[in-house]
Amino acid sequence: MTASIRPAVGAPHARILGVGGYRPVRVVPNSELIERIDSSDEWIQSRSGIKTRRWANPEETVAEMSIAAAGKALAHAGVSAEQVGCVIVSTVTHLKQTPAIATEIAYRLGAGGGRAAAFDVSAACAGFCYGLTLANDMVRGGSAEYVLVIGVERLSDLTNPDDRSTAFIFGDGAGAVVVGPSDVPGIGPVVWGSDGANKDTITQTESWEELRNNSEAPFPTLRMEGQTVFRWAVWEMAKVCKEALDAAGVEAAELDAFIPHQANMRITDAMIKALKLPAEVPVARDIAETGNTSAASIPLAMERMLETGEAPSGGTALVMGFGAGLVYAGQVITLP
Repeated sequence: MTASIRPAVGAPHARILGVGGYRPVRVVPNSELIERIDSSDEWIQSRSGIKTRRWANPEETVAEMSIAAAGKALAHAGVSAEQVGCVIVSTVTHLKQTPAIATEIAYRLGAGGGRAAAFDVSAACAGFCYGLTLANDMVRGGSAEYVLVIGVERLSDLTNPDDRSTAFIFGDGAGAVVVGPSDVPGIGPVVWGSDGANKDTITQTESWEELRNNSEAPFPTLRMEGQTVFRWAVWEMAKVCKEALDAAGVEAAELDAFIPHQANMRITDAMIKALKLPAEVPVARDIAETGNTSAASIPLAMERMLETGEAPSGGTALVMGFGAGLVYAGQVITLP
């Protein structure tokens, strides 16, 4: 006789219970970069909207920034580390292939009493939304009651200070959220995907294999075809935003905040126009002071909007991440 397997039982719904962020101490203004790339503060701001960014000091490692952000998120959620069943870390700048940095973070936090599941996600600037989707499914599926999702980057490690197209864009930081059970829907259906045909538009200049085989090869840095990415993000991601709103049954006018990945202020403005977003809906513009922090950008922007009162606790927000791959993900959420 075939045995009957008892299914896991999860919560009816899930939501974000708390958010926290960590921004490195060092502030890097445009004036510090312009000489090496033969540029100006005005040019950088007109192209990207960036005035300053944060770059990590040596002691502000991927793990240290993550732990700081996670501690704030747990405190905000009123959830102890021992209650966390899984830690998901989205990053492309943990420069060790294995083990996953999530395992160190989970251990040092005491997540699940030191026994929480832990793994990394490599989905670039969409990584936070990918992690949020997995956490939502885990809580509802019964594989974890509480999930800690962290987006963290030290992009200064992979930035070429002489590359005029990228030197001014990237910043460092960490953002984290706690996802847990809810009686009502708090995380809408995800609209996600990838466009691998354009994978080379954002990439490392060299692979680790090439560096291994040639000890004199330059250390890999990030390379981007800016205009191609800009056009793709403006036209394709506006469609994804609309699909995410439709999937959640929410109108743009009903939003209390729009929190897109902080890639470029001009991309954000173009998406606002395409969505016909009402002027009264607050829009995250954290990129001006923080730069593009990839997987960390959405939770960092979310934390700032809540702390400043730009967005209301318990409000409805559209989040959208997109980046190297080309990967993307968007969903409607209830703010913690």
